[in-house]
Amino acid sequence: MLPSNTLIAITILFSLFGLFFLVLTVLSTKKKRFFAMGRNFVFTLLMLSLSALFGTIGISIHGYQSLTREDLASIVIITPTGEQKFTATFIMPDNSEKVFSIAGDQLYIDAHILKWKPIVNILGLHTSYELDRVSGRYKSLNDESTKVHTRYSLSENKLINMFDLRQKYVLLSPLLDAEYGSASFINSNSAEEFRVMISTTGLLIRESTRSSED
Repeated sequence: MLPSNTLIAITILFSLFGLFFLVLTVLSTKKKRFFAMGRNFVFTLLMLSLSALFGTIGISIHGYQSLTREDLASIVIITPTGEQKFTATFIMPDNSEKVFSIAGDQLYIDAHILKWKPIVNILGLHTSYELDRVSGRYKSLNDESTKVHTRYSLSENKLINMFDLRQKYVLLSPLLDAEYGSASFINSNSAEEFRVMISTTGLLIRESTRSSED
């Protein structure tokens, strides 16, 4: 994925081009050169549209991580605290921690995955992901229907989210090859440590090597 400062630079560059062609449009209008005015006005709209596009992409993918292989999204430590209750400690790649009190027999995690088309890959945007939510899951269908549910957000709050935009607007289909959710779950009846992995095929949860050695 392009660094956010690169996207900002591209946005500013197209904005400057848009301003340049806007000045040319005004000058052409004063000189009554209507063909040149029309041409410059079209270029103004094009440059400003590209600026808005890259600005929107920069804002909407903030919080997503570049994914070019199978990557570690988080380490999860499960600690049972009672009957059908446990805590899940998420240790993120930046070493920050998030702790959740969850009801259920299993831990359920889902993620958003964005796949960009080759024409956008040239600009440096590649498959990216973001962990979305964590919740509890019951083995019994009756428990799932009648007992308390807990769910928490793992994603960052965004002014604009590319995953949501792609679902709403078909016009983004030339840029995004696919956008989908991926989910997985694990049992939570014993103290364990797991590794949450994400690849271009989806979300995987594996028992930690350190946990299995213990």
